[in-house]
Amino acid sequence: MRSMSDTLARLANFRAMNQPAEAPYPNGADLHPFGSNPGMLQAKLHIPAHLPAQSGLVVALHGCTQSAAAYEDGSGWSRLADEYGFAVLYPQQTRQNNANTCFNWFVPEDIRRGEGEALSIRQMIDATVEHYQIDPARIYITGLSAGGAMANVMLATYPEVFAGGAILAGLPYGCAGRVPQAFDLMRGRGIPDATQLQARLRRASDFAGPWPSISVFHGTSDATVAPVNGKSIIAQWQAVHGLDNAAGRTETDDRHTRTTWQDADGTVLLEYIEIEGMGHGAPIDGGDGYSRPAPYMLDVGFSSTLHAARGWGLIPSFEKKTSKSKSAGVGRRSAPFIANGPLTDAGGIQKIIEDALRSAGLMK
Repeated sequence: MRSMSDTLARLANFRAMNQPAEAPYPNGADLHPFGSNPGMLQAKLHIPAHLPAQSGLVVALHGCTQSAAAYEDGSGWSRLADEYGFAVLYPQQTRQNNANTCFNWFVPEDIRRGEGEALSIRQMIDATVEHYQIDPARIYITGLSAGGAMANVMLATYPEVFAGGAILAGLPYGCAGRVPQAFDLMRGRGIPDATQLQARLRRASDFAGPWPSISVFHGTSDATVAPVNGKSIIAQWQAVHGLDNAAGRTETDDRHTRTTWQDADGTVLLEYIEIEGMGHGAPIDGGDGYSRPAPYMLDVGFSSTLHAARGWGLIPSFEKKTSKSKSAGVGRRSAPFIANGPLTDAGGIQKIIEDALRSAGLMK
């Protein structure tokens, strides 16, 4: 059964779709050109037929042996975008760059700010924001495996661009400079300690914050990228969020365990989601109507796509808390959420519903 917030969002979307659009947006278009493209990447865009002004943008990076199209189909991001009205950008690796279509997260000249593949992805984002009037405070990035490692590269080198990131079966930033090191890291060998990890993140840019929120998803039975890598990503980001000595709050729900690190206001800044018994891939829920099981798209009854989208405020939920406003120029915004815990005051519930209806344009 769908929640009240989901129902309200669907009603608002139905209303928007019945308003005349000034111009149609292309669906599934290739983004070209988008700058100097030093990394020689390609890009695919998914733009809903009726994209609201100042919409959000998700950048989704595929894994090795995958394509942008395969990742799009399996993850469900485009179907979700059509229903809730945001754009999705799918960078595409080429076999000329990497025979297995892996993003080159271990090549120094591709993971530095202003260089290589990292700059190409930055240019894609700039072009999308300009052409489709994206809200620059609502840009998010996610990726699987090598794409997850590259998502971490982008979050480290261009933290001012992103409000949040979701890293699936990925690796920490800046820990491999050649192929043998990359394989060692994937096996969980040679990972620097927390102090070194944090130093590499800080050297990636001269940014001073506020920093993007980070969500990490990893299976306990991942034999391709050892789970210690996911935990190392959290360790890498703790210091910049001022959480290096903070204990996480852990809760277990069915097959997954979620540990969160929050600020004083209760806003989740970091989270680690561990899926019991899952191998290498993206956790999806094949029954959610959005994602589809496929190689490296693992139906475990839990959707990383929906979880990330709810946490970022791209789709509604009564289960999260509003993110606090951040400083001008690099502010982050989220859709309004209701704090965790039961709603017991009937008058309060009525006001929440009425305010949501007014926000959706369905009540005066």
